[in-house]
Amino acid sequence: MNADAATNTQPLVGIIMGSQSDWATLEHTANMLKQLGVPFEAEVVSAHRTPDRLFEYAETARDRGIQVIIAGAGGAAHLPGMCAAKTDLPVLGVPVKSSILNGVDSLLSIVQMPAGIAVGTLAIGPAGASNAAIMAAQILGLTRPEIAANVVAFRTAQTEKVSNNNIPGQI
Repeated sequence: MNADAATNTQPLVGIIMGSQSDWATLEHTANMLKQLGVPFEAEVVSAHRTPDRLFEYAETARDRGIQVIIAGAGGAAHLPGMCAAKTDLPVLGVPVKSSILNGVDSLLSIVQMPAGIAVGTLAIGPAGASNAAIMAAQILGLTRPEIAANVVAFRTAQTEKVSNNNIPGQI
């Protein structure tokens, strides 16, 4: 597993994606987790091309110290749901924008889960990828005060940035 080299600590979040091309979206997740001080690992794990690898990843995640899984996929986008079916950890699904239907196909595939297999589904694309990281940090912050403090600091800075953003020519 490719642990985040910048932290040298046990990954708490697993980022998985259906293909290397999904990294353009899931990189926003990684960057936000870094900003919030959350250690993570990132892997390409395809629900369709490497199902056994996906099952092994999901089934061993808890034993490896992972507490939240963020799964991003485009097109058929079965990765988040299949991952959720194989683990009892929280799984957050990020729909990746596709060339067909602009990612709405991915969104519908991820959000329509049968009762009993929960996937927290975020928005399509980079905004959803960033918000998945924030949500993962909020989940972890329930038992890790340092991560909760990082989320509060991020939100405070975000509020201050908007508050200080004046319209040019206005006082």
